[in-house]
Amino acid sequence: MSKLLFSLFLHFVFVTSVAIAATENTKLLDTARTYFSPLPKPLLAQNQNTQARIALGKKLYFETALSINNSQSCNTCHRLGNGGAGVDNLKTSIGALGKLGTRNAPSTWNSSLHFAQFWDARAKTLVEQATLPIFNPAEMAMTSPEQVILRLEGKGYTKLFAQAFPASAENTKQITMENLAIALADFQRTLISQDRFEQYLKGDETALNTQEKSGLKLFIEKGCVACHNGPAMGGQLLMKMGIVEPYPNKVDLGRAEVTGNAGDKFFFKVPSMRNVLNTAPYFHDGAATTIEQAIIDTAKHQLGIRLTAQEIQDIKAFFSSLNNQAAFSFNTRQ
Repeated sequence: MSKLLFSLFLHFVFVTSVAIAATENTKLLDTARTYFSPLPKPLLAQNQNTQARIALGKKLYFETALSINNSQSCNTCHRLGNGGAGVDNLKTSIGALGKLGTRNAPSTWNSSLHFAQFWDARAKTLVEQATLPIFNPAEMAMTSPEQVILRLEGKGYTKLFAQAFPASAENTKQITMENLAIALADFQRTLISQDRFEQYLKGDETALNTQEKSGLKLFIEKGCVACHNGPAMGGQLLMKMGIVEPYPNKVDLGRAEVTGNAGDKFFFKVPSMRNVLNTAPYFHDGAATTIEQAIIDTAKHQLGIRLTAQEIQDIKAFFSSLNNQAAFSFNTRQ
């Protein structure tokens, strides 16, 4: 009789433990959904002209003729075939003329979901952003719109622009910087990543393993979600680098370099966490070479806390669920 009672007790404990675990998992998912949402499909009009603009934008993205010495394209610094990272994994990128940039190259994946472009948010839209690197002396270093247009005409782009931007009373010249920017922006809007965390948010609780769920729980409870939220898990606001403890880099003034306001010193756009394990090095200056260091430094400077070694590994494990699994087939010569 005692053996039977003991067996029933063990069964009760097991069933209760499973029920508690299931409840905790569901609670975590519900909590996660209050901060994050699945990535949306590209916001594009489905018509022939749109598809022609996307095709043109894709070709332009890999076009080295957009740089002064035909050595670089957008893909040089924002490599789409680099594990779906959209970065070059350099601390700061090297321009066409060998000049070293001052900021780490951000990913172009999911950039359409950001409230503004560049670390200092100086461009409000992808269209506004698209042509700025082309004329930046430290990047592609072209000298004038006329130079760009002549290059593209010489490489047979006239027909492609005409297909993407049919002639009209208002649009008599197809190859223009405005049309180039629109095409590049339309292509970049198609760059929406896919990952296991997406499946989790959609209800598949098995998409994350136990350690990844522990990392997600920590990411929420430690306060990381105050800045890293929404579908892109970032990219929605500017935040001061060094809220609690001052950040060592005092040279880059961040948003203040755009506005001239002292109150904007050291404010930078919060980066997206999507595919974060593949986008090292980290921060606007590329100072953190590993994800572990980035986690430690963020906890220190932004939250004023110190994480244990296990907590760091659990958060890193959660980040692995954000690895980009989007299917793509791009020319990755750069």
